[in-house]
Amino acid sequence: MAAEIWPPIYLSITIAAAAWLIVILAGIGMGKAMAGRRFKGKVILETVLMLPLVLPPTVIGFLLIVIFGKRSPVGQLIEAVFHQPIIFTWWAAVLASSVVAFPLMYQSAKTGFEAVDNDIEDAARVDGGSAWKVFLLITIPLSITSIVSGAILSFARALGEFGATLMFAGNIPGQTQTIPTAIYLAMDSGNMREAWLLVLASISISFVMLTAAYRIKR
Repeated sequence: MAAEIWPPIYLSITIAAAAWLIVILAGIGMGKAMAGRRFKGKVILETVLMLPLVLPPTVIGFLLIVIFGKRSPVGQLIEAVFHQPIIFTWWAAVLASSVVAFPLMYQSAKTGFEAVDNDIEDAARVDGGSAWKVFLLITIPLSITSIVSGAILSFARALGEFGATLMFAGNIPGQTQTIPTAIYLAMDSGNMREAWLLVLASISISFVMLTAAYRIKR
């Protein structure tokens, strides 16, 4: 039984880890760009960025298929460059997980950046610090709690992604079958023991992630 449940667990962790790296970079970058700034259309842009948090996963999966499918310009470009489509691949699962996990990282990072005292950053600039030095040595350390908390929550969200992954990446054993899709297949085939083992594995990992996030916030 261990041999049956290990592949989806391993795939879930590796896919979530890859998505996590993408989300951290994108979330920190976009969070910094949006923190404390006011411009026309900001509300609309932020609404678009946060939409994956509230949209049904099937809607996200549908949109990913439309944007990256074989008939789309983006999908055709990817196929021309890499000689294969992205849909129903490991990278499709990573992309789906990244999209649904991004809002958590973005919101946490932006909140952390907005809490940083601007006077401290200005003082560092007056002392000769470049924009990158101020960001890396002042802004990031002062907002690290929010950033780490967002990173943990986004990893947990990527780990539990189901609907968008199922539609966009499929449920291919050993390639795109993650814990949620494996649970779905086990339930559908009546294999309750395997389903329970995967459920317990998912709960355990998520429990550890959430506990760590709450401890960091405190």
